[in-house]
Amino acid sequence: MTTFSVSPRLPEWIRTKVPKRAKAEPLRKELERLGINTVCQSAKCPNIGECFSHGTATFMLLGETCTRRCGFCAVKTGKGEPVDPYEPLKVATMVRKLGLKHAVITSVARDDLPDQGASQFARTVKAIKTLCPNTTVEVLTPDFKAKSDLIAIVIEAQPDVYNHNVETVKRLQKLVRPQASYERSLRVLEIVKELAPNMLTKSGLMLGLGETKDEVIQVLKDLRCVGCEIVTIGQYLRPTMRHLPVVRYVKPEEFAELEQVGYELGFKYVFSGPFVRSSYLADIAFERAKPFQK
Repeated sequence: MTTFSVSPRLPEWIRTKVPKRAKAEPLRKELERLGINTVCQSAKCPNIGECFSHGTATFMLLGETCTRRCGFCAVKTGKGEPVDPYEPLKVATMVRKLGLKHAVITSVARDDLPDQGASQFARTVKAIKTLCPNTTVEVLTPDFKAKSDLIAIVIEAQPDVYNHNVETVKRLQKLVRPQASYERSLRVLEIVKELAPNMLTKSGLMLGLGETKDEVIQVLKDLRCVGCEIVTIGQYLRPTMRHLPVVRYVKPEEFAELEQVGYELGFKYVFSGPFVRSSYLADIAFERAKPFQK
């Protein structure tokens, strides 16, 4: 078992965040009853109590087991699980039950599947839009190895936002996510714009893994170069001792500074803060960016 050194002591602005887990229990039980996975639970998101207590969640398709092994992620890894043909309908039903105005769907990486899970994304988007015609849908996809035909399958279902995370700066990619690449992730976002120029694109990255400010700004510039319009920037929090250690806890004022840089570079919406995650308050990001959509 691989373990890493101890992370720095949690600063006050991190320790004051207390999830409201008690209020989240009814939704957790309903998700479990229907056999629906959420990245909130699998990835040990610090915002789970807040989101669940508000009746919102990020649905995770294609099981709980990822075929890739990233150094930051708490989702378990191994052989992919059988694909549930009823999963799109289950998720759409839960979206309707929750009365969501904006639904976010993501998945584990499924390199073992011929289409890497693209068809399941498309079926889920279509199911939500059929059952909940007034709900907007955001997809947060794996990189699909930057294959245009697979990305096109998802785009043809007409999600309102296409999200794919670069996660960290170029220098740290192999450490943080050894089975992916910085260039490939940028290419995914570029392909989306080539296939659907008017579709909002979004990406996110974590801070605190050893990156420099200049490197982060370069990521923002690179994302703008491929037409990305929404970006999220948050603090990496170590899920277990087997995961990469936190090198540094970034101060709130530094997040605020990066937010300003993002707007100066032309992003339509920048969400930057210690507890920001890619799908956290995604409805707000969509509503803020939507008026600027072509």
